[in-house]
Amino acid sequence: MASSNFNYKLFFKILGGLLLVESFFLLVALTVGLYYKEDAISSFIIAIAVAVALGIVGLLIGRKAPLEAGKREGSVIVTFTWILFTMVGMIPFLASGSIANFTDAFFETMSGFSTTGASILMNIEEMPFCILFWRSLTQWIGGLGIIVITMALLPLFGFTSVQLFAAEATGPTKDKIHPKISETAKRLFLIYVILTVLQIVALKIAGMTWFDSVCHSFTTIATGGFSTKQASIAYWDSPLIEYIIIFFMVFSGVNFSLYYFLFKLRGKKVFKNEELRYYFLILILFTILISISNLDFSQIPTAGNIEKTFRESLFMVSSIITTTGYTTYDYMQWMPFTWIMLLILMLSGASAGSTSGGIKVVRVVLVAKYCYYEFKRMIHPNAVLPVRYNGHIVRDDIITRVLAFVLLYCILTMLGILVLSFSGLGFMESVSGMITCLSDVGPGLGEFGPAGSFANIPSFTKWFLSFVMLVGRLELFTVLLILTPAFWKR
Repeated sequence: MASSNFNYKLFFKILGGLLLVESFFLLVALTVGLYYKEDAISSFIIAIAVAVALGIVGLLIGRKAPLEAGKREGSVIVTFTWILFTMVGMIPFLASGSIANFTDAFFETMSGFSTTGASILMNIEEMPFCILFWRSLTQWIGGLGIIVITMALLPLFGFTSVQLFAAEATGPTKDKIHPKISETAKRLFLIYVILTVLQIVALKIAGMTWFDSVCHSFTTIATGGFSTKQASIAYWDSPLIEYIIIFFMVFSGVNFSLYYFLFKLRGKKVFKNEELRYYFLILILFTILISISNLDFSQIPTAGNIEKTFRESLFMVSSIITTTGYTTYDYMQWMPFTWIMLLILMLSGASAGSTSGGIKVVRVVLVAKYCYYEFKRMIHPNAVLPVRYNGHIVRDDIITRVLAFVLLYCILTMLGILVLSFSGLGFMESVSGMITCLSDVGPGLGEFGPAGSFANIPSFTKWFLSFVMLVGRLELFTVLLILTPAFWKR
């Protein structure tokens, strides 16, 4: 394939294969409906039929496709996979009547696959079990990534290009845990499954039903935040459940590659990882600051009050920095100081190579180091002061790419705030709505806070925020490149 031409046949072949993968996941949700004897199973039969039909058509069109994917194919395939998965994935919501409005169904499904967790639902407990299961499963699928999961399970597509993995995986650098991308994907997927199973067992022991344990484990490990209860984790009012979820949220925000290195007894590579250290430092610092601001000093604090305040603060900090979005308390009742802290955490996100959204700690660290060294260069113009990360000098092209990413993130955030304000949202909702959807967090401030939802915003705003969620999930460049004329030129 000439590099100047777009490989359309491969595009259809891969999308067709991926739709067959989605039909398998829809079948799993169908079996849940059969177990609970629910009428909503017919909606999954329709969705499976559509997915299989489109999948077969895609595979037929893509027969004998050249098995070579460049950057163009990688960006287009990954972007359209998310859109197509959302279009098919919303069929159960529409066909069952659980979400009757097309715009709302698309928004909810995109929020699922992008692991954002922003919801328009105000009657979650009234939903059929199979619909709630599918809602959680969309986040689990989207968490590690549709492409990564497929490369791990179905190497039968025959392509070995790194472009699809690079377009979907998060972070400025990719840790190579195996020379073959498909083998890397398999190891990451195995880690993903192990963490999910461990949390399912832990939540069941702590008092959740098997159904709730599975659904919440799907959405915790994916850092998605969809819950089977309207009150989210506050429904159980259980410190043990909260601490279990805190643990798995925090460790889902760690670069998954580090688990593999730990398993291989390469602990030095793990414990010397700068991003990991700064991630935990931010987590601890913000928890302490928010805990202090929430303590009631008008009376003598008791051990019980201190523990409860600390737990609520730790839970929200863990939930927001990992962009999970679970809640145990309406933080809109806290001091405005804490709202600013939470917005900063939304922008930061957790580690690159994790399932979280946001800018990522590694980028924040590299930008901070670059600014620090720039000040030193101004004082000592002749000094050679390269930016180091994990003991290695960071190449100038990586620094440039990181600076461009952070600058673009800020520009998009400001433009998005203007668009949301123009659409009729208030200042607090415009600022937090843009940040929470671009960082794939879920809850925001004001009307979008833990006690609210995105149900009553205009349809235009829902479509705009759906696009923002997709852009944020695929780390800006993958989607935005497609919109540039130069991308399509020979």
